[in-house]
Amino acid sequence: MKNKDQKKTEIDALRQDLEKAQNVFVTGYEKLKVGQDFELRKVVRGAGAKYRVVKNNLAAKATEGTPAGEVLGNLRGMTSVAYTDGDPVALAKVLTAYAKTNPSFTFKAGIVEGRAIDIKTINELATMPSKEEIFSKLLFLINAPAQRLVTVMNAVGRNLAVVVDQGVKENKFQA
Repeated sequence: MKNKDQKKTEIDALRQDLEKAQNVFVTGYEKLKVGQDFELRKVVRGAGAKYRVVKNNLAAKATEGTPAGEVLGNLRGMTSVAYTDGDPVALAKVLTAYAKTNPSFTFKAGIVEGRAIDIKTINELATMPSKEEIFSKLLFLINAPAQRLVTVMNAVGRNLAVVVDQGVKENKFQA
């Protein structure tokens, strides 16, 4: 049993982690075996995030007065949180994929960019492309008109060179 100082230290550590995190996914993990939990922690770390099991009352105290307070305030059952200050789509994808293979792992709620989201939104977020994919598509769209313009400008010079070359070959030009 933890004493009051240990609980306060745990509350402070959780509060600091959740204040830094822009994206938090609250999950339930009933009936997960140790090996399954180890695998879950491994995939969450692979997405650049952190995962921790929390006591409901400690989570509520740690998030009082923060945006996460509305999501972590009234929890029931076994609860864990996965959080990151990076790409929320990557974390949502790995958690959703894990939930599909382990039905005992469920979503309760989440916070993305400081806004509370529900389970349906988490599943929609998991189907979105990652930030890197969106950036690459955007750069392609920005680059495409400039590339077409250069191609058209080069075509004029190339066509002129072809006409001059044909004229020289057919002796159409007089010196």
